[in-house]
Amino acid sequence: MTGPLLSLEPRPALPDRFAVLADVHGNSDALRAVLADLRLVLPASAALLVLGDHFSGPLDAAGTAELLLPLDCHALRGNHDRYLLEGPASALGPSDRVAHAALDAAAFRWLAGLPEGLDFGDVQAWHATPRADDRYWTHGVDDDGQVQLRAPQDMAEEARGTTAPLLICAHTHLPGLWALSTGQMLLNPGSVGCPAYNDTAPVPHVVAAGHPLASYALVERRAEGWQVSHRHVPYDSTAMAARARAEGREDWARAVTLGHL
Repeated sequence: MTGPLLSLEPRPALPDRFAVLADVHGNSDALRAVLADLRLVLPASAALLVLGDHFSGPLDAAGTAELLLPLDCHALRGNHDRYLLEGPASALGPSDRVAHAALDAAAFRWLAGLPEGLDFGDVQAWHATPRADDRYWTHGVDDDGQVQLRAPQDMAEEARGTTAPLLICAHTHLPGLWALSTGQMLLNPGSVGCPAYNDTAPVPHVVAAGHPLASYALVERRAEGWQVSHRHVPYDSTAMAARARAEGREDWARAVTLGHL
């Protein structure tokens, strides 16, 4: 892939155990369930990474901000966060417009201060790829709109120029762990709040986790290598589905209820 790497903000090394969340998309109830689960499985000293697309969706952007802004976490900016900042509101997509109207000045200041990427030395993280916040890293879309796993050499090419043994991305909402031919590992924690969605680029397609649970990942640095556990947390999605339907978004209601469209 051509083009420069997105800017990486250096941070101190992570502790040996940390959690990775991404793509909350305004689903405050899913985020609340994940944070409760984290309190059960990780010590207070563990770090938390939150990889963007925090608020955009016809759900509860304001409630999500109330949970996220006070957190002691390492957060970065996703493509939908960038859309919210670029505005104007009249030019935003329907999900972004709902979030834009719901957020206060403090939430926009928080978004404006987020970096494009994070560099912890042996861990580097972006929302999507090292060069773009809106491109799939691990999957591609064919001409018929089918979402397929990319070839290993293509995933490795996306990693060109990166230096960490563990690379972390989000954006597709599909959890997974891949060993690259570069010797690096690539992790996607899945989506906390939006297990299914449709998009129009490069052609119309649907991405679906196939279940409605809130997904995230636990990571542990061990002498023999990285240990990764994907967690899928059940929660009551009734309120979020009702909010989506109130905005005329049956697709989002089905996504949070069923995990597919």
